[in-house]
Amino acid sequence: MDVKRERSPSLLTALRVAEHEQYDRVVFEFHGGVPGYHIEYVDRPVRDCGEGGVRAIAGDAWLEIRFYPANAHDAQGNATVRERELHPKLANVQEIERTCDFEAVVTWVLGVKSPNPYRILEFTNPARLAVDVKH
Repeated sequence: MDVKRERSPSLLTALRVAEHEQYDRVVFEFHGGVPGYHIEYVDRPVRDCGEGGVRAIAGDAWLEIRFYPANAHDAQGNATVRERELHPKLANVQEIERTCDFEAVVTWVLGVKSPNPYRILEFTNPARLAVDVKH
């Protein structure tokens, strides 16, 4: 899925995860509106965008969520979401890792047990993008 938006970079301000009855939800919250995004399952190896190093992310499938234009750091270079990787061990989502925050591109990868269908929901006040991955 690809949604393009031309605007000033949005700022990622929060990341939340929760397990629901039929799906795991990952929520990205932004200041400045939900940026454009591209979401798809990717093959190994998952690589860091800066140095190109291989990232070992738990799971048997990897759902990549790339935001643009967006930043995950403030004007001083401090990360706006402290955790670079989370290990929530939900029903399907096993790990969530930031693999990029460079030149107005922010990428997170969800390591999942199974590449099940997913849905995308956008919310306002505050601006959020929710990714629901079916169990």
